[in-house]
Amino acid sequence: MTENGTPRLLDAGEAALVVEFGTMVDPSISDRVLALDDALAANRPAGLTETVPTYRSLMIHYDPLILDRETLAGHVRDLTGGDTARATTPARWILPCCYEAPHGEDLAAVADLIGQTVDRVAALHTGGTYRVYMYGFAPGFAYLGGLPEVLAVPRRPSPRPPHPTNAVMIGGGLAAVATVPMPTGWYVLGATPSKLYAPERTESFFVSPGDEIRFEAIDAASFASLAIREAAGERVARREEVH
Repeated sequence: MTENGTPRLLDAGEAALVVEFGTMVDPSISDRVLALDDALAANRPAGLTETVPTYRSLMIHYDPLILDRETLAGHVRDLTGGDTARATTPARWILPCCYEAPHGEDLAAVADLIGQTVDRVAALHTGGTYRVYMYGFAPGFAYLGGLPEVLAVPRRPSPRPPHPTNAVMIGGGLAAVATVPMPTGWYVLGATPSKLYAPERTESFFVSPGDEIRFEAIDAASFASLAIREAAGERVARREEVH
């Protein structure tokens, strides 16, 4: 970000332009990133191939044989020079989450770390409203801000064996839902039967950057029932409008 508040334009090789809006993880900066993403979707120049929003910047991939860098940069400056409101309305997703065994394998460890009971840890987690800042690391893996400060435990010093798909995790001040099994240094508080990533669906990722997520506690029997419905093709997450 320059001194006058305009975004910085940085080249990433010969076929990508990074538009940087700030240096912090902040909802207002994220809103500007996503507003530009919306604007480019509505005013897409020929040769633009992909946009990738992050916490504080938007990477724009383009074909330099069709769209030259200066033309793209001028288009970006025009789009960021006025109203920065988003063109799309974010959604709030309610994800069922089971904190009972065997899903909440690290619930007791986190409770010990912060000096709370396991029930209190689960209540703190379900009490948060989480902002989807960006995708990264794995398909459909959304980095979620808004974790209650008391739950902001550091990640483990070293990864451990893979956890199950749909594990609900915290670490380093963030929350996340695992979309594939993988080694992790995050703490697993529970699991959701809802698939945030399902390549067999027409809409592989149904949660978008800028959306909100809340977790709703369910018991193990409800988890098993909802997992069957999800496996049959039903989306068990509920969608609400954010006003």
